[in-house]
Amino acid sequence: MLALGIFLSGVGALALIYIVQRVIHFILSPLRSVPGPFLARCTDVWYLWQVRKGDWEVRNIELHRPIIRYGPNRYSIADPDALGTIYGHGTRFAKSSWYDVWMTPGGWNLFADRSIQRHASARRQLQSTYSMTSLVSYEPYVDQCADIFSRRLAEMGEEGVAVNMGHWMQCYAFDVIGQITYGERIGFLDHGVDIGGMMRAIESSLAYGTLMGIYARFHRFAFAVMSFLAGKKGAGREFIERLSKSRIAEEQDKRKAAGLEGKQAGIGAEPFVSKFLAKYERDPETFSMAHVMAGCTANMAAGSDTTGVTLSAILYFLLKHPECLRKLREEIEEYRAKGLLSDSFAFKETQQMPYLQAVFKEGLRMHPATGLPMERVVPEGGATICNRFFPEGTIVGINSWVAHRNTEVFGADADEFRPERWLTSDGDKLAAMSRQWIPFGMGSRTCIGRHISTLEINKLIPRVVHGFDFEHSSGDSRDKWSTLNCWFVKPQRFEVEVKARKTTAVSQG
Repeated sequence: MLALGIFLSGVGALALIYIVQRVIHFILSPLRSVPGPFLARCTDVWYLWQVRKGDWEVRNIELHRPIIRYGPNRYSIADPDALGTIYGHGTRFAKSSWYDVWMTPGGWNLFADRSIQRHASARRQLQSTYSMTSLVSYEPYVDQCADIFSRRLAEMGEEGVAVNMGHWMQCYAFDVIGQITYGERIGFLDHGVDIGGMMRAIESSLAYGTLMGIYARFHRFAFAVMSFLAGKKGAGREFIERLSKSRIAEEQDKRKAAGLEGKQAGIGAEPFVSKFLAKYERDPETFSMAHVMAGCTANMAAGSDTTGVTLSAILYFLLKHPECLRKLREEIEEYRAKGLLSDSFAFKETQQMPYLQAVFKEGLRMHPATGLPMERVVPEGGATICNRFFPEGTIVGINSWVAHRNTEVFGADADEFRPERWLTSDGDKLAAMSRQWIPFGMGSRTCIGRHISTLEINKLIPRVVHGFDFEHSSGDSRDKWSTLNCWFVKPQRFEVEVKARKTTAVSQG
């Protein structure tokens, strides 16, 4: 009993010291007047609890003023001028510790790397592979997956079953990224099921990273426990890493047998894994096996979810706004009648369609894939943001959901889906909106896979709205739509009834 009393006294003393430190820090802080929930002034537990609810993007918008506090040392910013300061090229604002949990302890990947210099060097090694010029050569792969996706929709339409579009959109995105990365589909579209539990593994990883990132100092211990409990199957990202390792080993054997070591095969649509290995074989010190793994793993871990989310959101908003769907279909028919749009919906063709591009931008504005502040650490010497000085070490961030609802930039109807806003003739207005449009991030940390997602979305959306009619399986309840924010804001309920439309093929001759 004496030992227990001493232990409890020690815990009490530590708690008291912690509280006193927090009070002193708050009193002396130049940021003490920044508004925010009372508990957020004292502990990150408030933010943890709010994020755990799965709708932080909504709460973040509700709370917002130019600056709000969401933790003792965490500040969310809504000023458009702050974007360049925090995320612009040449910035010294490094990523916060929240990103540490998005890689295996002691490991490395491009997304989670907090070193500005190391990230820049590694990104230069990978950049050319992800350029739009390079990716257009993979368009036949996207077409193959779109063909299978369309067949699955037609089959489900004939059977009269409700279609979980969130699931099937991710199946499509998964198989496309598998084809581009490894040269072969994973098989999601063929079977319509979670192959190897990969979707479940990624969802587990997202839930872990989103919450554990708030207390990243416990990551090493928590990851060890999670991995132990998962057993041989592995937990979250580790599962994806093992898959990538096996595919890389297979490709190495193929390259060795074909005498391609140190060379590219010379075909434009050569899988990413082969291109990465060629770089590694030529200069393993500059482009290491870690770079090969980083490229493959990032594609599989993030490339399906983000694209699947965006495809689902755009279709949802079109169904919710029938007039917008009608305008898009009219544009498709007009371009097809003029011979400007083929049956494959070539990417180059879709880029010339103004209303489709407006729908694309508006869908990503209304529902960007990520829904948490993109946290950065104020560099040495501090920084002035929104006319307020932030000491070095302070965590600041902008949530794309907050930025995209700015009424000063997007107008009083910023909460409404209105693609026409992007068709304005006001050049200054369009430029201001474009600067504030950050669904893929901004600056040197812009999503490296954004062109893959753009390619997939611009080809599939016109194809499915032209080829199929959709109706919410819940009848007239067009607002029936639920999401869960675990970094990616994913649809949880998006079931529709599908029916093939009668369309006329366009001559390719």
